[in-house]
Amino acid sequence: MSAFQQAGAPPSMLSARVLIPFMLTGTIWGSTWFVITGQIDGVPAAWSVFYRFLLATPALFLVGVLMKNRLRLTRPEHSLALGVGIAQFSGNFLFVYNAERYITSGIVAVMFALLMVPNAVFARVFIGERVQGGFITGSLVAIVGVALLLVHEWEVAPLGGNVGLGIALAIGGMLAASIANVVQANPTGRGVPMVSLLAWAMLYGTIFDLGFAWVTAGPPQVPGEWQFWAGTAYLAIIGSVVTFPLHYNLVREIGAGRTAYNGIVTVCVAMLLSTLFEGYQWTALAAVGAGLALIGMGLALRSKQKR
Repeated sequence: MSAFQQAGAPPSMLSARVLIPFMLTGTIWGSTWFVITGQIDGVPAAWSVFYRFLLATPALFLVGVLMKNRLRLTRPEHSLALGVGIAQFSGNFLFVYNAERYITSGIVAVMFALLMVPNAVFARVFIGERVQGGFITGSLVAIVGVALLLVHEWEVAPLGGNVGLGIALAIGGMLAASIANVVQANPTGRGVPMVSLLAWAMLYGTIFDLGFAWVTAGPPQVPGEWQFWAGTAYLAIIGSVVTFPLHYNLVREIGAGRTAYNGIVTVCVAMLLSTLFEGYQWTALAAVGAGLALIGMGLALRSKQKR
């Protein structure tokens, strides 16, 4: 049970301790969707994911040391870290990186903005969080909007492009991320300092990523371009070490469903970058879809979540 549930009411979304990490994670993650496209250009996605967390993992352990968090976990805590690591830092990112080979980063970001839906469902099942009707209504409106965006993407996809596979991979990544979001908020997870849990989870995920990359993509391919490593460093430090502790603390603070509302910010940033740098072509169908998606998520954001 989170602190806001114990107190009987969630903190205001406009309070500094909620609004600042909420906006910061949404803005940073909105930019990472575009950066990822440069990480899969000529480099197997599995190796790109591994390089990202190879850099991020020691940095996150260092953060834990500097914060003087306990880094030694019990066996149940290690089991939880293993599960979170496989779901978040392997499954989620392997799905996402591969999805962006088939559909634009902006569309993947829009789909992930609906993370509020599986988050709310899994949170209801596993930790008892409940939502009001406004959340359901808003989510339905948002789903219609995303469906229109996906129809548009399907129509403009280049000949031979496999948009359907990209959508399926993005959904897989969304579900993996949602599972990780929710399971870490169980009683075992709440007994571990957030950075410590995430550092071990990232380590386990990185080990899995290494094995998966070697089996599926062959021996390591090490790019020589500085742009690749600059992007990897940004994704590792800013897009992972900075954001994931903030994000998971929000999950514990205001609940998994409400935390996923930062997808509104992510979508705005990601679609803007996709338009400017990826040549995303707006049509009436896409505009209506984007409008409905944002309106729906706005309605869901206004709803309240109860224990």
